[in-house]
Amino acid sequence: MPIPETIEPGCLESCAVWGDATDTLTQRVFPAPGRVYRTAFQRDRDRVVQARAFRRLAGKTQVFTQGGSDHFRSRLTHTIEVAQIARGIASALGLNEDLAETLALVHDIGHPPFGHAGERALDLCLQRHGLRFDHNLHALRIVEHFELRYAAHRGLNLTLAVREGIIKHSRDYSPAQHPELSEYFLDQRPPLEAQIIDLADEIAYLAADIDDGIESGMLSLEDVCANVRIIQRNYLRLQREHAGTDPKFLFNEALLLMTHALTEDLIHQTATNTLDAGITCLQGVRTHPERLAVFSPWIEAERQQGKKYLYETLYTNEHLTREHVRSVQVITEMFDLLMREPERLPASHFALVREEGRARVVADYIAGMTDTFILNLHQAML
Repeated sequence: MPIPETIEPGCLESCAVWGDATDTLTQRVFPAPGRVYRTAFQRDRDRVVQARAFRRLAGKTQVFTQGGSDHFRSRLTHTIEVAQIARGIASALGLNEDLAETLALVHDIGHPPFGHAGERALDLCLQRHGLRFDHNLHALRIVEHFELRYAAHRGLNLTLAVREGIIKHSRDYSPAQHPELSEYFLDQRPPLEAQIIDLADEIAYLAADIDDGIESGMLSLEDVCANVRIIQRNYLRLQREHAGTDPKFLFNEALLLMTHALTEDLIHQTATNTLDAGITCLQGVRTHPERLAVFSPWIEAERQQGKKYLYETLYTNEHLTREHVRSVQVITEMFDLLMREPERLPASHFALVREEGRARVVADYIAGMTDTFILNLHQAML
């Protein structure tokens, strides 16, 4: 993808995560033979894509639950869009594209059914037992424990760089509060490949949710253009340049131009921040006081305006609110039932109750479900 002329393509290559089989960040917990035709992060990408938890993302809500339209994004199609954006950003900056793509593909693997409503419901259930649900930490449990593909060990045996990125791509964890995560450099910033993932996610879902909102009829093209400046500006220009063209095609292109503007701004600002700070290596990225991957203030203001518009119009829409209430009810009732009758858990989960506690095991089981599976199970059990 093109980047502003003031930024040299590949300018942050020296700050990227590279390394051979002896490098700390490419190490795995269990020995694994190398492959001359694939890098460690290419192998991680393949392991993620082949995971059962990754496939289940096809049955998990992004914004709209299954059944409204075949064209609405699922958690899986959203993940693919994030991966496209992340790889493009990494390529433009000279970062490790394979690592960035892998982190994008795995970034939502820990989400429970019913999107963010489901995550909040499961967290509230666990809070009653002194625990919390965090989809990043649950993703780490999935790749380290729940995925079963190898004879010698549990989990996907991913590299340290990918496991670090899973938990740190969107937030920082306190070493005091999470001593169990001490191997993941909690006192340092994540590499740039991990820093760009959360922002690629923001770019992807802003465009996708507006698109799906119009597809659903809950948003109108006119209202979006009147309230989201970055789309309005592009739409009006396209309207002048392509007079008489069907508005839906102009709007599609306006969304695409918005995505390009956000992406190119992130590339430019990340490069500017890093170069202006005199950072020339990965360790410099890690020890910098703040994350270097950010939007410029002007573009961030426009992104926040679009995000605020979605919260005020789409995410709080009466129809979606009813779906969220139902989602919370289903998850809460399933959680309470399995807490009362843990023997109804699958044998593999029930066997973990003594070691990990009933509440955590029940939450793990529910978090792995697709929307359809939990709805069917809820109907059958209650």
